[in-house]
Parts: sequence; structure tokens; C-alpha cells
Amino acid sequence: MNNKETIENISTENLIPFKNHPFKSRSGNEQEELKNSISAQGTIEPLIVRPFSSEGKYEVISGHRRLEICKELGVTDVPVIARNMTDAEAVIMMVDSNIQRESLLPSEKAFAYKMKLEAQKAIEKRGAHLGHLKSRDIVARNSDDSREQIRRYIRLTYLIPELLKMVDEKKIAFTPAVELSYLQEDEQQLLYSEIEYADATPSLSQAQRLRSVSKQGLLNRDVISTVMSEEKANQKEQVRFIAEDIRKYFPNSYTNRDMQQTIIKLLEKWQRNRDRGAR
Repeated sequence: MNNKETIENISTENLIPFKNHPFKSRSGNEQEELKNSISAQGTIEPLIVRPFSSEGKYEVISGHRRLEICKELGVTDVPVIARNMTDAEAVIMMVDSNIQRESLLPSEKAFAYKMKLEAQKAIEKRGAHLGHLKSRDIVARNSDDSREQIRRYIRLTYLIPELLKMVDEKKIAFTPAVELSYLQEDEQQLLYSEIEYADATPSLSQAQRLRSVSKQGLLNRDVISTVMSEEKANQKEQVRFIAEDIRKYFPNSYTNRDMQQTIIKLLEKWQRNRDRGAR
């Protein structure tokens, strides 16, 4: 720490979150332990901030969770260390101070690494001396992830939000998700519709096939349906309908899942009627 740096107390009203930072609020044991600690002892570790405007506002670089908890507990002033930083320097510190947290979502890591890589490239573009290292090497230097793994995380930022959410929810595995990130946006939308309809997600081999066909410019709804209908290991036999054939029987607002659930309910009612008739 610079000897000239001092810790001062600043009103939480004068602290604003880092613009577009990718780390989400969450509950859980880790958050609860931090809340209990702050409630009992106050904010021992100062937040790192940088001047944001001439009106006495500061942008939070490190300490977003602490600030969030302090506001929740009604704490009005928190200790901070104010530093003058460029945008690139601020991004790098913001990412480095959060990337080691436990239980980060894939999307959080993906956008954090992307932000840091872009910041590092900006520094490199200004002519800063990096020796023999490339920007990706610098990004990996303060991380548990390898240079290649960081590249794969960044690929997730090319997924549409619906698919990326499924990765966070562990409905789509990480490696197939990387392959799917190479699909065009409209192709990903078609795939998401098929996932909803079939209630199944692509395996790695299916994702690789979709990527290969996309590269050839031949990927469309029918191809996606064909690939997704291939039986996977441990997959149960399925009865499938073409959505266009049955949509006329449902309101326009119904999703594929809504139609599926309605059909199941009607079949259950039909089964009950059959059971009564058999008595």
C-alpha cells in the first residue's frame, strides 16, 4: 500500500457500484458469515474506491458485498481507501479482488475475465511494457484458471442470455456450452426453442455437430431438431410432436412447455375417465 494512502470514513450514499461489474448478489453461508461479522465488529477491512465526480462521489472498486451488507444493516459510514486509477487499472483491480471468491457462477467468471482481458489490452495498446507476456498470460497470472480455460470462459459471453442462464443453473454443461457459443445468435435462439420443446439439452457430441453444421452455414430449425432428437446415452425414449402441428389447438401466448403440460393434464384426465369406465 502506498504510504500516502489514508483510511477515511465516507457516507454509503456517496458510494456507487462499479459500472457493469459482473458479480451478482447472492445469499448463502458465505454471505451470512460476512453479514454476522460486520454486524458484530463493523467493517474492519476498508473498501477500495476511486473518485467518481467533483460532487464527492466515489466508485467502488473492491468491497461491493461489504457495502451491500452495510446498507442492509443500516450502517451509514464505511472506511475506504481512495485511489486515483485509470479505467483499465480499476477494472483489473475490481476483477482480481473478486475472482478468487468461492462459488462464482460461470457467467460471472466469463464477463470478469473478458473485462480484464480488454483492460489489459488497453494497457498494452498504450505501450506499457509487458516483456514477453501476452495479455492473456497477464490475465491468467492472478487466477487459478489456465490461459486456455480463461479463453473458454470468455467464449461463454457469446451465448444468448437464455442459454447462459442454463449454464449457470447447470442445465447445460460447461464444455458443450463453449461449443454452442460459436453458433450465430439466431441459431442459438432456434436451439433454445428446441431445448424448451424437447425438454433436453445437447450433449458434447451434439453441440460439436451443431457447431460444425453452423460453420457450413447449413444450420436451421430442422437440422437442430434432428440432432437433438438423436438418442443419447441414458436417455429415455421420447414421443415427439411437431410444434406447428399442434399449436392451432392452443392460445398464441402458450410456450412449448405450456403446451406440453396441458397435454399431460388432458392425458391424465383421459386416463381417469378410462379407469372409471373399466369399473
